[in-house]
Amino acid sequence: TDASYAYQGGGRGLPIHDIAQLESLVQGKLQPTLTLWLDAPVELGLQRAAARQELDRFEQEKVDFFQKVRAVYQQRAEAYPQRFRRIDASLPLEQVQAQLKSVLSYFVAVRTL
Repeated sequence: TDASYAYQGGGRGLPIHDIAQLESLVQGKLQPTLTLWLDAPVELGLQRAAARQELDRFEQEKVDFFQKVRAVYQQRAEAYPQRFRRIDASLPLEQVQAQLKSVLSYFVAVRTL
């Protein structure tokens, strides 16, 4: 859901209204309970992607595309703070993993109460 808004709406420029209509048609009133947003500066993300052997079709996009994607994720995080958790993915892998573990541990504990 959130990725569709970010990549199709932000990155590809599809009208948000169209994405919302499709979302309503497909999902009805169902919404994610938790969205993990692994956020890092665009340039860092592109550097990391380039370090791998082969880029996928999204990773081949230009900086502007990813800046728009990131902006929509930020907007959605502000609109849905109850379910969005921003993970600082600019940190070293071990610290990113620790953030994820913390968020998920809390989420599971709260959901099982």
